[in-house]
Amino acid sequence: MSKLLRKPENAEIKDGVTLVHNVTSENSSLEYVNFKMIDLAPGATYLEELGKQECCIVAVTGKINVTDQEVTFENLGTRETVFEKVPTDSVYVSNDRTFEVVAVSQARVALCYSPSDKQLPTKLISAADNGVEHRGTGNNKRMVHNILPDSDPSANSLLVVEVFTESGNWSSYPPHKHDQDNLPEESFLEETYYHEMNPSQGFVFQRVYTDDRSLDETMTVENGNMVIVPVGYHPVGVPEGYTSYYLNVMAGPTRIWKFYNDPDHEWILKG
Repeated sequence: MSKLLRKPENAEIKDGVTLVHNVTSENSSLEYVNFKMIDLAPGATYLEELGKQECCIVAVTGKINVTDQEVTFENLGTRETVFEKVPTDSVYVSNDRTFEVVAVSQARVALCYSPSDKQLPTKLISAADNGVEHRGTGNNKRMVHNILPDSDPSANSLLVVEVFTESGNWSSYPPHKHDQDNLPEESFLEETYYHEMNPSQGFVFQRVYTDDRSLDETMTVENGNMVIVPVGYHPVGVPEGYTSYYLNVMAGPTRIWKFYNDPDHEWILKG
């Protein structure tokens, strides 16, 4: 059984609140990244005290209200499905705060965590604040929504991004990694992938491997699955006929995304 591939738990934790995924330092090999995905029925509420963690609350689908007991943001969320391919709203909440999410409609909400002990202001990251990028050429094209990039100083550790990859294309490709604390050449960042496909019966392939192949696992990833990337290269291949979405969360000792391409495949960039 894979330690990297996670399938939905879909556990009801209170009325109207379903825990879809729950990745923690206790149930995974990750130290810097924790992640929850929750589904909320209309009117349902989710309350959490953060302790020494910061959290980026992403309105994946549906509409929500978010408060940290001091400021409140209402009617967040811009889409009924991620495949509308428009940016969405998020809220950053720092450590030692309590936040509450209230569902205005049926909603899916990502809760992205990393360690933090320097309290920063709560911040709305509106859809309009998302930087939209088109990366790659040929069959290596993808569209990126930068929710919390390293150029935004709003967080202490968290990096959060959405990626859309079209039919027959590859992303996180050529294979790259960020598992060495060796700046300025490479940063150490753990990473999680939350995947969806359109149509929903689709799948993608994701390989996670290291140079010495002490880790080398290729997974068939279906709609709603997660992949954990503690170390190593981690390319994603999308079969013909399907579109891929994934939500990435990264964190490590230094909040810089500096990756290293697999030398065996870097030639592709020069072709």
